[in-house]
Amino acid sequence: MFPEYRELMTQLKSDDAHFLKAFNKHNALDHQIKELEQHSASDSNNQIHELKKSKLHLKEEILSILKKAG
Repeated sequence: MFPEYRELMTQLKSDDAHFLKAFNKHNALDHQIKELEQHSASDSNNQIHELKKSKLHLKEEILSILKKAG
């Protein structure tokens, strides 16, 4: 995610608690989505969709933080 900001992300993970929380939550959602997709039943499609929306929101938040810090 955002390879052009790799160094800044490393710095922010140690300096900015809010950034770290958003980054970790994004990664956790990514893992959860992958698990659900691997063992997907038709009733989990809606759950996957909602998790993807949350993940996208976090990604946008992370990018916003990166742009302000960069």
